[in-house]
Amino acid sequence: MSSGKVVLGVLAGLAAGALAGILFAPAKGSRTRKRIAKKGKDYADGLKDIFNEFVEDITEKFEQVKEEVSEFAEEKMGKQTDTKDGKTARS
Repeated sequence: MSSGKVVLGVLAGLAAGALAGILFAPAKGSRTRKRIAKKGKDYADGLKDIFNEFVEDITEKFEQVKEEVSEFAEEKMGKQTDTKDGKTARS
């Protein structure tokens, strides 16, 4: 199981538990709604942070692979040399 799915499952469980705790707590309806909205915003912010870290990680890996491919291509192109008759020979 991927770590992203585990994190998402844990966050969903926490959200469900917090929501259940707030709903069963003895408080006025307006106060309960405010608490639910605040918790929802907190969890949304947490998910945004996790998503941004994921995107940054993928971008970093993509750039690394892109750089490695460029270096490999330059290395292979550098091994070609021109001969006297204008043909290209590999060394």
